[in-house]
Amino acid sequence: MHLPDNLRDKLKKPLGILLKDSDVTKESILKNIPIESFVISVGDATTEKLIKCGIIPSLQIVDGVEKRVKREMPSANVMTTLNCTNPPAEITTESLNTIKKAFQSPKPVRIAVIGEEDLLVLPVVVFAPENSVVLYGQPNEGLVIVPINAEIRNKAQSIMDSMS
Repeated sequence: MHLPDNLRDKLKKPLGILLKDSDVTKESILKNIPIESFVISVGDATTEKLIKCGIIPSLQIVDGVEKRVKREMPSANVMTTLNCTNPPAEITTESLNTIKKAFQSPKPVRIAVIGEEDLLVLPVVVFAPENSVVLYGQPNEGLVIVPINAEIRNKAQSIMDSMS
């Protein structure tokens, strides 16, 4: 699936609660994550921020790149590491299958993406367990926290359906 240009602006709007960079603290994050949630992070900086706060995401999706600059992967003790290839502005079948496999794997699990992980927020939202919260970075703005519900799943599925 490839992201058409007409959807780019739609994806700039956060799917959930936006915490401005200046407001991101362990307390502000935890306030927006219900107890016993299945925590999912998408992005290297987001994953690293959570780990530094002592929050270990059950699923971490990283690509070793931040704002188009290569960086070291966030360190974490993970039980399972999966790999997939996902070019920029795309969601590959391999990525979809890897995400589904990750939900069945021993936790915490990390998906190391060769390419770009940004759009993988969409299938993660669609396939995540009921009690999930997805966190991802909004470039130059802050941290987005997305509690999963039917409305958010439908919105993510609709965007994916619009991709060819």
